[in-house]
Amino acid sequence: MASVVEYKGLKGGYHCGYCDSREGKASCGMWAHSMTVQDYQDLIDRGWRRSGKYVYKPVMNQTCCPQYTIRCRPLQFQPSKSHKKVLKKMLKFLAKGEISKGNCGDEPMDSTMEDAVAGDFALINKLDIKCDLKTLSDDLKESLESEEKKKEKSSKKEESKELSHSQAIEEKLGSGEPSYSIKVPTVPKPGKGADLSKPPCRKAKEIRKERKRLKLMQQSPAGAFEGFQAQGQPPSLFPPKAKSNQPKSLEDLIFESLPENASHKLEVRVVRSSPPSPQFKATFQESYQVYKRYQMVVHKDPPDKPTVSQFTRFLCSSPLEAENPPNGPECGFGSFHQQYWLDGKIVAVGVIDILPSCVSSVYLYYDPDYSFLSLGIYSALREIAFTRQLHEKTSQLSYYYMGFYIHSCPKMKYKGQYRPSDLLCPETYVWVPIEQCLPSLEKSKYCRFNQDLEAVDEGRSKDPDRMQVFYKKAIMPYGVYKKHQKDPSEEATVLQYASLVGQTCSERMLLFRN
Repeated sequence: MASVVEYKGLKGGYHCGYCDSREGKASCGMWAHSMTVQDYQDLIDRGWRRSGKYVYKPVMNQTCCPQYTIRCRPLQFQPSKSHKKVLKKMLKFLAKGEISKGNCGDEPMDSTMEDAVAGDFALINKLDIKCDLKTLSDDLKESLESEEKKKEKSSKKEESKELSHSQAIEEKLGSGEPSYSIKVPTVPKPGKGADLSKPPCRKAKEIRKERKRLKLMQQSPAGAFEGFQAQGQPPSLFPPKAKSNQPKSLEDLIFESLPENASHKLEVRVVRSSPPSPQFKATFQESYQVYKRYQMVVHKDPPDKPTVSQFTRFLCSSPLEAENPPNGPECGFGSFHQQYWLDGKIVAVGVIDILPSCVSSVYLYYDPDYSFLSLGIYSALREIAFTRQLHEKTSQLSYYYMGFYIHSCPKMKYKGQYRPSDLLCPETYVWVPIEQCLPSLEKSKYCRFNQDLEAVDEGRSKDPDRMQVFYKKAIMPYGVYKKHQKDPSEEATVLQYASLVGQTCSERMLLFRN
């Protein structure tokens, strides 16, 4: 089904959640009644972002806090020292129940992926957009209803399929941990006073590593545990020294095997949020309660503010159509909640979109009682590892989009710490490594990152007459639609929309006009 959008135009002069300016924020937005994952991928590659079903694009040279789309390159990603600290802290907690004191400082002031969602609550409420199709005219409703009937038939089939596959998929995508348990003899680590020049300790560690490696290979000859086999290491008990000096991979740090008597058990489940899967429905109330506590404790919301309808509208409703192509990820494309289950209860939820080229992080909320685990950073690292995992089957899916990077807002700069990463040039929509952008951003809040001054936006709207418009029960090119129009402001609005979405999307998506 084609994407159907209703363009709302430029909204300026509203409150900014980043710098607290009362009316400094400016963005253009549209209500997406439905959207294909490819259209949304193309839109976020032009600086758009969704909050529920509302899709918006900051007016970069006007808004008080320019928001640059940022993406990390997971295939080249190396965790930093502070990232490793967070992962080790989690392993210690899971293995022995140890809580590292005074280690909360490495958590960003806001949860990871705390995007413009909060700032846009007010705007979207002001626009009073409903979550259903009420804003569409009856004509479009009628034509969509016949489509819905077809979809219902297929979704019933999908649902029964989903139930039978869900267990397998959740095991694969879920914790990502091997489903078998491995006994690893524990050797006490040398204290600070230990003589590090003596080799035995290190040898014991190597032998231990090799035992684990061999056990894993025996239990999983096909190499389900890619961490070791992917590096093509020989199963010898004493590998060459150079290998042992290699830094641990992200997967090594996340999925390090725990002792059998571990204090806690963490499981990560991926559940489709839109359309809601049976697993999503079954855990909805528990997930909402975590969100409510998070908003009240971390964002100081009064108890009556984080309502079920607000939660549904912003974090569960999505315009994205669920798609399951044969070459796509096993869970399919679309909108999901990645639930972190600790000892059988939800402690955090990452709201994500899985798109043709990326995993796009929407929001994270967590139980404030577990903030000592730095869940903002931990979940971002898990999402990077998840992207790498999806890439193995779907090779073009190789980026992790972290929302917006706001250099002028100190609490949003932490997103630049996931390297290598790129920022999107707001004029030519090409990706530029963040290191090249930072010197310019130090001088000016708004920057064109593309150094080639001759370069233009290659995807710009070149032929607006080919834009698709849905008007009076019919789909027509803009060239035909404009002949029906007498209002001069209508042309300006429609051309503004075309310039922002670009030629490709303007020809594929249906722009609803009444």
